[in-house]
Amino acid sequence: MLATLIDNNLINSENKIWHAHPVWFLDGNPIVGYSKQKKGIRLMFWSGADFEEENLSVRDGKFKDASIFYNSINEINPIDIKRWLEKSAQIQWDYKNIIKRKGKLERLK
Repeated sequence: MLATLIDNNLINSENKIWHAHPVWFLDGNPIVGYSKQKKGIRLMFWSGADFEEENLSVRDGKFKDASIFYNSINEINPIDIKRWLEKSAQIQWDYKNIIKRKGKLERLK
């Protein structure tokens, strides 16, 4: 369900397995992905810390990611995910060049 929602709402994205998890990219920059963890399925937005969404959990640190965990398909709210995907196309930090910049993130959009 997550893959279908992402594919249908993140236009012009490239999907590939990255670090053993499905991840979607815009112009080579990672945008959204998910992984199976002990807490459940983690849906993560690389630049989600700036979305100002209360349902997305932001970690303290140097990265700008935010995520939500699901333990049942019934917990997934397609309206929320569509809104987050729209924000992910508009709000981006440059993870593509983070190694070249020695760990420093710069805002793209």
